[in-house]
Amino acid sequence: MAGSLFQRLSLEDEGSPLPSLHGTRGEAVQQVLDTLSDSTSSTTANDLDLIFLKGIMESPVAPENPEEMRLEAVRDNNVELVQEILRDLNPFTHHSQAAAELARILSEPHFQSLLETHDSVASKSYETPPPSPCAFMDATISTQPVPPDAVRMVGIRKVSGEHLGVTFRVESGELVIARILHGGMIDQQGLLHVGDIIKEVNGKEVGNDPKVLQEMLQEASGSVVLKILPSYQEPQPPRQVFVKCHFEYDPANDNLIPCKEAGLRFSSGDILQIVNQEDLNWWQACHVEGGSAGLIPSQLLEEKRKAFVKRDLELAAAGALCTGMGGKKKKKMMYLTTKNAEFDRHELLIYEEVAKMPPFRRKTLVLIGAQGVGRRSLKNKLLVSDQLRYGTTIPYTSRKPKSGEKSGQMYSFVSRSEMESDIKSGRYLEHGEYDGNLYGTKISSIHEVVDAGRVCILDVNPQALKVLRTSEFLPFVVFIEAPDFEVLKAMNRSAIEAGIGTKQLTDSELKRTVDESRRIQRAYGHYFDLTIINDNLEGTFRALKASLEQLGAQQQWVPVSWVF
Repeated sequence: MAGSLFQRLSLEDEGSPLPSLHGTRGEAVQQVLDTLSDSTSSTTANDLDLIFLKGIMESPVAPENPEEMRLEAVRDNNVELVQEILRDLNPFTHHSQAAAELARILSEPHFQSLLETHDSVASKSYETPPPSPCAFMDATISTQPVPPDAVRMVGIRKVSGEHLGVTFRVESGELVIARILHGGMIDQQGLLHVGDIIKEVNGKEVGNDPKVLQEMLQEASGSVVLKILPSYQEPQPPRQVFVKCHFEYDPANDNLIPCKEAGLRFSSGDILQIVNQEDLNWWQACHVEGGSAGLIPSQLLEEKRKAFVKRDLELAAAGALCTGMGGKKKKKMMYLTTKNAEFDRHELLIYEEVAKMPPFRRKTLVLIGAQGVGRRSLKNKLLVSDQLRYGTTIPYTSRKPKSGEKSGQMYSFVSRSEMESDIKSGRYLEHGEYDGNLYGTKISSIHEVVDAGRVCILDVNPQALKVLRTSEFLPFVVFIEAPDFEVLKAMNRSAIEAGIGTKQLTDSELKRTVDESRRIQRAYGHYFDLTIINDNLEGTFRALKASLEQLGAQQQWVPVSWVF
């Protein structure tokens, strides 16, 4: 088809030769196109062939000189120009939806960053790229034949004293990358991987001492070139595991940590995200508020460490946590929590896995505190303040009702045999004996308050928390902490003068309350959601109410067992 077509072009243009090769390219193309347009009745080429050839001839042709297409920046101060536009738009944004939308687009951080980058390139104000890693290589090394994938040169830029977020170990006499901290400089660059062997830093051999290499890298500044033997291990994506810490940790005081600078400090109650658990002894974690990841002792390592610490002997005197139902010295027995011994075997808490939940209403409010600290007063004030929102349980007892007493008002009266049977069946949250009679809180009575649409306020023994802190009861646990001795003494005196209190407590009784408060906090502090020092009853009540209101409007960290 092509041969016959060009033959026809030659015959039709006899006496009018085609432009010479020295003519302009545009004239030649235009003449061929004119000929194709006139060829409406060809016998040697069908219409489809002619249309195809004409389309090729009409396609845009790339310029012979690439420099003709080079783009140049119109201006290098577009950031200032956009600020002027925004100022001019401001009077119209309240009246024009289009103006408001344009102002929003121009104010977006990503758009502003794009303009700043454009201006930097247009004004050629960017930094000169770092020198090639080959500049640091010895001539003898560079001339030796090396397999293309056996050695890599990795260049990084840093300031002196900056930690790279990487630790090392010795393996077969070589320094190997043991871990890369999530969020650190090396992790963000993605140029190094766990298992890579470090051979040289800026042309100097590193030896086989991890501490020397850490110091060398930390003191280095500017352009740093590492010679490595790669391991070709791909990094693992960070895990979405969150824990609540039940102890304080300072890496500066830890002699076991492989690199103190890489450690992460935290306090009891902090929420951490665990991003790497590959190491049995050292996890990588970061605070949920932000910041780089660091090393923390693993659950296993901390358990081993704490196994050698003697348990506080004061906690063994658990009988002091509950001193009976009244002030008279009669036979009394500590309240017993169902299956308490089973929980005591798992008392050591280090990290607790938690999950973040949208705002929701807790089923129970649990007030914990020493005797005489004001728990019951706070409970009664809450019940009176909002009877539709709050309710409480009625204790059960095996004693006979007194004159005028009705079951279901102050107490629910049942026979001793019935109560003992229910205790054996695990139907009581806690129970105890006083003056030959049984007393206790039945679990079904908690559900009755919750099913009625109210928050059940419980004033229970601290050991009951081991049963209550489940998805069945969804408790919000508040510890009412005793103030200092002198403050507590002044509060007791003021209560008697105001006619609220009836008993003048002795110094020994007040001191016992303060000591008991400290013991409870040490033993059960990991269960508390909130701690309030009751140095003023009205102030404590307002703080408690405000916390409860805020709880229903904010996201909450709860044990992961409540969710899954």
